[in-house]
Amino acid sequence: MSAELVFMMGEFEARFPTDRGYAKNHMWALSMDHGVLRFGLSGYAVRLLQDVYFLDLMIEPGMQLGERQEIGSIESKKAESSLYSPVAGRVHALNDALLDDPTAINLDKYGQGWMFELECDGSTILSPENYITHLDAAWQVAQRTIKGQANA
Repeated sequence: MSAELVFMMGEFEARFPTDRGYAKNHMWALSMDHGVLRFGLSGYAVRLLQDVYFLDLMIEPGMQLGERQEIGSIESKKAESSLYSPVAGRVHALNDALLDDPTAINLDKYGQGWMFELECDGSTILSPENYITHLDAAWQVAQRTIKGQANA
């Protein structure tokens, strides 16, 4: 794997390979061939979720998606959440093995834990450095939410 950047979430590290970009909704994007990006959950998202045990994607190859369109749901020890497309594009592929057993999200989030591929331009994908900057603000909100002080 390539070099990594580290973001501290309190006493815990979230690591981010620099060979890919990141979306503001905490998905990584790895460039494949011919304008296809492969997406999975970033170390930040996986750390917040902890122990993912269920993944449901409501998309299939060939579907056209809008940016922020709901695409499925995920459940973990800590949360149940809807998933949204990080960018607009056409679904190229799904990781069927992950749908059968989503534990790869916990064990190999930047490898076998990929969720889907989109044919898209990826123009809104952040560089790893810009994603870390985005996390600085997101982490402040997350900490208040975790502590029950979302309106503080």
